[in-house]
Amino acid sequence: MPSPFPGMDPYLEDPALWSGVHQRVISYASETLHSQLRPRGYYSDIGERVVVVTIAQRPIIPDVSIIRRPSPAPESPSVAVVEADVPVELEAWTYEERQVFVEVFSHGGELVTIIELLSPTNKRAGQGREQYLRKQKEVLESSVNLVEIDLLREGHHTLAVPEELLAEGPQLGSWRYLVSVNRSSRRPRFEVYPVSLRSRLPRIRVPLKPQDADAVLDLQAVFDRAYDTGPYPERVNYNADPPTSLNPDDAKWADQLLRGKGLRSGG
Repeated sequence: MPSPFPGMDPYLEDPALWSGVHQRVISYASETLHSQLRPRGYYSDIGERVVVVTIAQRPIIPDVSIIRRPSPAPESPSVAVVEADVPVELEAWTYEERQVFVEVFSHGGELVTIIELLSPTNKRAGQGREQYLRKQKEVLESSVNLVEIDLLREGHHTLAVPEELLAEGPQLGSWRYLVSVNRSSRRPRFEVYPVSLRSRLPRIRVPLKPQDADAVLDLQAVFDRAYDTGPYPERVNYNADPPTSLNPDDAKWADQLLRGKGLRSGG
C-alpha cells in the first residue's frame, strides 16, 4: 500500500517512526545506487555511527542506562540543621542511537561521496547534533562530496548550506523539505532541491569524481519502497493531526487528500 501523499508523508516525521524510515531509506538508496555504480568503477555501502542521546522521558527501547542520584547522607542528631528548600528533581535517560548513511567508493577504496539523511537528534541541541556537525565540518574540509537530505520539519537548521543563503534565494519558493549537494570541486557552492509537501521527492544528482558524470538517485522511488515494505499503514493514524504542524493551506489540502482516499472521517 503506497503512502497517500505524493511525496514525503508528514506523519512519518514522528520520532517514534523515524528510526525505521531512516534505516529503510538508507538501505534502499545504497542498493539503488550500487546497481548504477558497479559498472562504472564505483560501489556504495552503508556506514554507521553511534550517538549517545539524553532525553527527559524513558525511551521505549532496550539497553537504557539511567543516570541516578546518590542517596543523601544521614543527618547527625547533635548538629543543628537548616532545612534546604525543596528542589525540582529531574532524571535523564540515555541510550545509544545508531545512525546509518550511504558511502560511495571508487573500486580502489577511495571514499568519494557521503549521503546523509538527517535524524531528529541531528537537529536538536545535544551530543547528536554536535557530533553530526563535527563530521560535516570534516567532510567539507576534505575531498569528499557531501549530499544531505532533510525530510524533517522540526529542529534547528543543520544542513551545510548556510541558512542565510536560503533566505536570500526567492527562486526557491515555498518549501518544507530540502536536499543539499556540495561538490568538493566547487566549494563553497551548493546545489539545493527545495521540496514542498505537495510535490514528489526529487531525482537528485549524486556527484562522483570530477571527471565522471553524476549518478542519479530517485528519492521518491526509494521513499515509496521504504513505505511499502514498512508497517506504516498499520501504525499511522491518519485521522489525527500529523506530528509536526502544517501551514493552514497545507493542512486543508492534506485533510481533503486523506478524506478523498478514505483515510480520514468525521466532521
